[in-house]
Amino acid sequence: MQRKTSSKERVFSIELKSKRNLKNITLTNGSSDSVLVEGTIGELVQATFAEGIILEVIGKDGILRVDLGEDEIKKASKQNGSEAKNQ
Repeated sequence: MQRKTSSKERVFSIELKSKRNLKNITLTNGSSDSVLVEGTIGELVQATFAEGIILEVIGKDGILRVDLGEDEIKKASKQNGSEAKNQ
């Protein structure tokens, strides 16, 4: 998975060992542009940051990767915590 050049864009990938682990894919053909991908990566095996910039959640049945660094999660948590206090 390659990181996008824009710092605001987030890339993700879902790799499943079998299509049986895929529960639902919905691509609407109506007025909504929404897309839904649902499945299972199985029991959690490991969750780490690959190369420091990709959150990788590994399950027995697949892997979820998100272009998101640990520092960004900490920064967002701090921002959300201060916003919650101000409400």
